[in-house]
Amino acid sequence: MSAIIPTLDEADVIAERVRHLQRHGGEALIEVIVVDGGSTDDTVAEAEAAGATVLRGPTKSRAGQMNRGARHARGDVLYFVHADARPPDAYLDHISAALADGFPVGCFCYRFASESWLLKVNAFFTRFDRIMCRGGDQTLFITRELFDRLGGFDEDYVIMEDFEFIQRVQAVAPFTIITKDEVVVSARKYEENSYLRVNLANLVVFTMYRLGIAPETLRDTYRRLIRHPKAI
Repeated sequence: MSAIIPTLDEADVIAERVRHLQRHGGEALIEVIVVDGGSTDDTVAEAEAAGATVLRGPTKSRAGQMNRGARHARGDVLYFVHADARPPDAYLDHISAALADGFPVGCFCYRFASESWLLKVNAFFTRFDRIMCRGGDQTLFITRELFDRLGGFDEDYVIMEDFEFIQRVQAVAPFTIITKDEVVVSARKYEENSYLRVNLANLVVFTMYRLGIAPETLRDTYRRLIRHPKAI
């Protein structure tokens, strides 16, 4: 397995994320690849010091960064992880079991690193098989064969790339949501804005996506609605 982390100014968390994946990945984890989108802090140095393979690039696009990481990966299974999402300790066991059960692709449900009951409600719905309940924070595993067959992430999407990709995946392969354990996701986006503001932004952009609005319009709308520069 190859773990791939797209980053932009994640110096505060990237070393811990790399080490966490290594510590719990065992011999089955071949590598952790960090694909940086032009960080201006110490993200690259911190990732290299933690033992990750770091790819530097000018592209500030998770889709492009994840595709680049996949092209350099040596594993038969790719595991895409956001820097602010911590997989469960037993992530490898859960993914291995899902693969053995015939699922070549899937994700985890998650909880926020927060005691807010509103965020607990949000997280609860990530266990259901509805596209609106998906997202990159849940992390995503997929066999290389299937990833290559689908052509990877659509790089036209600066945001919503995970939704678009998962819809293509579910059209051709069985998809599973692992609910026996949870990814822990940072609540920083909600803390920098507000619960209502983030959920309004998500609803507006998701609705526009479902209506087939152009990716660049989705990006511009999200930028107007939310303060979270790392997201785009």
